[in-house]
Amino acid sequence: MPIDPDVAIGAELGSVDFSWTESDVLLYHLALGATDLSYTLETAGLQVLPSFGVVAPTFHASDPPPLDLPGCDINLAQVVHGSQSISVAGPVPPCGSATVTTRISEIWDKGKAAVIWQEGVARSASGEELWTTRSSIFVKGEGGWGGDRGTSSPVELPERAPDTDTTYDVWPQQALLYRLCGDRNPLHADPDFAKAAGFPAPILHGLCSYGIVLRTLTEQLLDADASQVAGFGVKFAGVVFPGETIRVQGWREDYRIVASATVAGGDRDGAPVLGDVVLTLA
Repeated sequence: MPIDPDVAIGAELGSVDFSWTESDVLLYHLALGATDLSYTLETAGLQVLPSFGVVAPTFHASDPPPLDLPGCDINLAQVVHGSQSISVAGPVPPCGSATVTTRISEIWDKGKAAVIWQEGVARSASGEELWTTRSSIFVKGEGGWGGDRGTSSPVELPERAPDTDTTYDVWPQQALLYRLCGDRNPLHADPDFAKAAGFPAPILHGLCSYGIVLRTLTEQLLDADASQVAGFGVKFAGVVFPGETIRVQGWREDYRIVASATVAGGDRDGAPVLGDVVLTLA
């Protein structure tokens, strides 16, 4: 069968050595629409949004990522990015080098689809753990082998008024800039490719929305202090087209911030962008 869980679950996907510079961090923050000088000027005590750790290992990639997973005979057309999270051991340094080791941690059987989870741990040259990422992909047309369906614990939003309710206007060219952060998938740049994939126009990278929402919550509720962020996780719930507006609502709780992200205005007003948004406080 296209997915063999006995082979896939627990399979090591190898280790990748990578490095990053202040210029990479500055480009990443600018691609998220950052304007605060602590994110955009190296002489202002440059800090790093933890979401940078998700893209750092592939930041200099110029080809679409291969989908070569042990025990998984699938193609890119079947795949949707389902969720993403990162937890950091401390503030991400503005430059450095590391090695990330990734494995397939779980596969869920949803009947008409499969959910494949990957976990990656990044360590410095001295072996110090820097961050851990977890991500899932939703593989349409697979599943049905009788495996574990997995868990589902939706994040409940408080009924009170949000502590922040703000909007961000996505630039028409923002996806073209963000693709320089290591994701050259033509879905985000080529109108003909996007139409063939069923979209009326190229869509914004999901990880760009991910970073925009983290930046917004950090600026609005944490005084733009990225060191207060211990982790950030979301479920990808919908798409954003360049030129649209993202509305971010956030509620601060004792040890975390919970939030929602939706499209604001236009024909798609209220359409979901990110769900189950949780920012864990350091």
